[in-house]
Amino acid sequence: MNIFRFLADLSHLLATVILFHKIWKTRSCEGISGRSQMLFALVFTTRYLDLFTNFVSPYNTVMKLFFLGSSFGVCYLMWFKFKATYDRNNDIFRMEFLAIPAFLLALVLNHEFSFMEVMWTFSIYLESVAIMPQLFMLTKTGNAETITAHYLFCLGLYRALYIVNWIYRYYNENFFDIIAVIAGIVQTVLYADFFYLYITKVINARKNFEMPA
Repeated sequence: MNIFRFLADLSHLLATVILFHKIWKTRSCEGISGRSQMLFALVFTTRYLDLFTNFVSPYNTVMKLFFLGSSFGVCYLMWFKFKATYDRNNDIFRMEFLAIPAFLLALVLNHEFSFMEVMWTFSIYLESVAIMPQLFMLTKTGNAETITAHYLFCLGLYRALYIVNWIYRYYNENFFDIIAVIAGIVQTVLYADFFYLYITKVINARKNFEMPA
């Protein structure tokens, strides 16, 4: 494993920890899209179907278990434990508009037409757009808590670092996965506007707050 993939995984891990901390500490799901979280749960479920049949390394297995468990854990907190705080009125992006096209595309464009491969490909396509309900909700409300912004930034950084990882692997391992690369680029582009807002508002707001009177 190269340093870029490790940093990407670390950023993804940090994003999940930030999300859990925000929900548990505030006892609230305000500002979080339950629809995006459901899509992420579907992403990891279909991607890690080989969890108990294809052992790669202890690290790989632990990370798979963590992201599977955490995705369903967040869904439980949002849809059951703290459901009274979940803003359903503003979380209205139609998930089927993302899941169905991703599945159809996976049936047509894949490395091998087999159940496991199609499910893996579906998870790659779906992950690239799974954040859209969250970004749509953010746009609709026009407001995001700082900690929610940090969560989204870490997710975007995770995908950006994976692009660097693929470039590294292409030049050093002669490895190139066109499906994963294109999907990763699409996902990173979706975060572009948010990155700009994050830098100009969240970081500048912190600087202004820390400036002495």
